[in-house]
Amino acid sequence: MNYTIKGENLPFVEVELSQGESIKCEGGSMSWMTPNLSMKTSGGGVGKMFSKLVSGESLFSNVYTAENGPGMIAFASSFPGKIIAVNIEPGKDIICQKSAYLASTTGVDLAIFFQKKLGAGFFGGEGFIMQKLSGSGLAFVEIDGSVEVKTLGAGESIVVDTGYLAMMDGTCRMDIKTTGSAKNAIFGGEGLFNTVVTGPGNVYLQSMPASRLYASIAPPASK
Repeated sequence: MNYTIKGENLPFVEVELSQGESIKCEGGSMSWMTPNLSMKTSGGGVGKMFSKLVSGESLFSNVYTAENGPGMIAFASSFPGKIIAVNIEPGKDIICQKSAYLASTTGVDLAIFFQKKLGAGFFGGEGFIMQKLSGSGLAFVEIDGSVEVKTLGAGESIVVDTGYLAMMDGTCRMDIKTTGSAKNAIFGGEGLFNTVVTGPGNVYLQSMPASRLYASIAPPASK
């Protein structure tokens, strides 16, 4: 399987499949493809369907397979930013924000990820639920805006403002810390809490979270 990521700030990825090769995605994610790709839809077991419902993901996933020769399929990002390819290996999970997952080879498993500490879930910026990519294979992930990768050593931490955490290695842990006094929260413009990510592992930061962009272009509330 080969792939090419194109489109700069409005990216898409074109994946070339050899005969018999497959790729999977959530329902509705396919943008265009050659006509010799067959599609199989599944929803998983009851538990997986429920977890998808809770996390806001599509209830169904599609597997596309090239038949009668090689084929091509494309997936476009739903938001201005970047698409990055991530190699998933056994024992090396990736934790990412909700809706980051775009597509993957069939050996990659997508599941919801609950923060072990409730505080990190409720106040950490992207809510209680994130996504976990595990198994073995290649996954394509959406990043809002540009991406900056920070490599943290064991015990090394970085403080991240709300929503700017896009993805991290499963070896990292996430918690929250207050911004200080009530005065800081009210007049400092940074809110009550920040996210703290501690290594070891890579942390992927995004320059324009979707929530921030929506807030900046939303019409002011009527008085």
